[in-house]
Amino acid sequence: MQKSGGKFLVFQGSSALTLDAKGRMSIPARHRDALVTEEQGRLTITRHPDGCLMIYPRAAWELKRVQIAALPMNARALQRLLLGSAQDVDMDGAGRILVAPELRTAAGLAREVMLMGVGTHFELWDSAEWARRDTEDIENLDPAVLEKISF
Repeated sequence: MQKSGGKFLVFQGSSALTLDAKGRMSIPARHRDALVTEEQGRLTITRHPDGCLMIYPRAAWELKRVQIAALPMNARALQRLLLGSAQDVDMDGAGRILVAPELRTAAGLAREVMLMGVGTHFELWDSAEWARRDTEDIENLDPAVLEKISF
């Protein structure tokens, strides 16, 4: 993770994690220090239309929230999903966050989860669902998009 243009943190990579009995998970050490330094450990969790959860550093979420709120009336369902589900959380002294029961249920999160850094935020998936989805996504990659990237 790094600062992007001196403004926001950028996250990449995946981490297999475990939710404890209370629904808490530890933020991986490679992300934790920057989140504490740059964001005072303040994050926002909300639902994603794909069925996972998104975890944003608070400053990035506040900008995204303004964009979502400005959507036209025909985007009401998306506004309800994203804004209506959003919950602010703070990392505790051990670098853990609590994922609320209603968010865990909505995303089908069991004990084993996968945290994916996807730029300005993270996606949080149930591990089994992520394995299924990852295979499906790879099989359905858009050739037009692949042509735009040189490997």
